[in-house]
Amino acid sequence: MWVCSTLWRVRTPARLWRRLIPASGCHGPAASNYSASAEPARVPALVYGHHGDPAKVVELKNLELAAVGGSDVLVKMLAAPINPSDINMIQGNYGLLPELPAVGGNEGVAQVVAVGSSVTRLKPGDWVIPANAGLGTWRTEAVFSEEALIQVPSDIPLESAATLGVNPCTAYRMLMDFEQLQPGDSVIQNASNSGVGQAVIQIAAALGLRTINVVRDRPDIQKLTDRLKSLGAKHVITEEELRRPEIKNLFKDMPQPRLALNCVGGKSSTELLRQLARGGTMVTYGGMAKQPVIASVSLLIFKDLKLRGFWLSQWKKDHSPDQFKELILTLCDLIRQGQLTAPACSQVPLQDYQHALEASMKPFVSSKQILTM
Repeated sequence: MWVCSTLWRVRTPARLWRRLIPASGCHGPAASNYSASAEPARVPALVYGHHGDPAKVVELKNLELAAVGGSDVLVKMLAAPINPSDINMIQGNYGLLPELPAVGGNEGVAQVVAVGSSVTRLKPGDWVIPANAGLGTWRTEAVFSEEALIQVPSDIPLESAATLGVNPCTAYRMLMDFEQLQPGDSVIQNASNSGVGQAVIQIAAALGLRTINVVRDRPDIQKLTDRLKSLGAKHVITEEELRRPEIKNLFKDMPQPRLALNCVGGKSSTELLRQLARGGTMVTYGGMAKQPVIASVSLLIFKDLKLRGFWLSQWKKDHSPDQFKELILTLCDLIRQGQLTAPACSQVPLQDYQHALEASMKPFVSSKQILTM
């Protein structure tokens, strides 16, 4: 068993990270079962001590659980997905990197077990999700500060709650913040089978928008097409079909899109730009192809296209916690109305994390890996 308390110090803002060693005291009756005088509990967690291939650097270790202080919340993790951002963070090529060693996972849903005497917004039994990235959700239990958590309704499906805080939020903000779209307008996107892509399809349909969804060709393309259309996709086309002159026929019965959402880069993003209406905007939020976005001079001059970027972590920095909470509740309403479902998921026990990590990095995997505790 590997536990080194001197290494587990606060390395990101103190309001988000708690030490994984016992605190000097315990406050309030709700925390009485977790006093510093008792033998510290040890909980399983997926830890990485250096950057690299997630399947090689992530290890299952037992960590000491901190005591519950006055403003702290003890939670039991229920489920936590493996997202591309989690993989990028472990590899060391993400815009936010916790100092090492670190617990993996930026997203998930937990249930409150106990709260400190100063906690006012949460109570035992509540469901919560991380307020920001970097919290480390791939573990069975944890002690976090109250402000590091956001309460979510417990009447939504577990998989929806576990995947609520990143992809659907990204999809909603991109649809709302860059172009003033009206019902009947169209949106084009690549990586349409991704978690964000599936959320875009559903949220756009709820808003009365029509989506043109680009995917990579694959043996089961018809099965994928049917699934995306069942979510509300208007058109599903392959990258190769996007490059054909016949693509113009799509716009005989619908307007050219004024918004393109790019998660791929390279040639795919260039083709998205070509389909935009004059004055339209392409928003880049990922780079799966690991290639730069190339925009022709003629498109920029004669069509006056705009190139923008989006990162949810930056959006949160630019907005108040109450605005993020409002966003979460808006998405929960869509979930309750049956207009937003979780992506296709495979639940994997925490101890089988190796299988989940490897599956999450394979091409053409349509099922998001969700670690269950």
